[in-house]
Amino acid sequence: MRMDKKELKKQYLQTQRPMGVYQVKNLANGKILIDSSLEVNGKMNRCKFQLEHGSHPNTNLQNDFIKFGADKFAFKIIDYLEPKEDAKNDYAEDLKMLEEMWIEKLQPFGDKGYNKQKIKK
Repeated sequence: MRMDKKELKKQYLQTQRPMGVYQVKNLANGKILIDSSLEVNGKMNRCKFQLEHGSHPNTNLQNDFIKFGADKFAFKIIDYLEPKEDAKNDYAEDLKMLEEMWIEKLQPFGDKGYNKQKIKK
């Protein structure tokens, strides 16, 4: 039995996409970038695309990508944010907290990474 396009589109829009934190690792020097998204696979793919086309907003990461080449970079999801039973729709704050937890743990700044350190007020 074939589903019509409207039904397939509706089903797709209602499907929860994986939310989480991902890491881009420079295998040549060990530096990492930590980032997160409500649609982590899409964001990670966009990051790869931007790097491959020389348009990534993080210039340090982009310069190293050009210098070392695509085969020296690994992309990996390091944590997922599971949807809660209470049908809460806005996970942005929870995701930011999860990302900050990983940044605190891995300290991807300076010689260790590509993230910018936030100045605490």
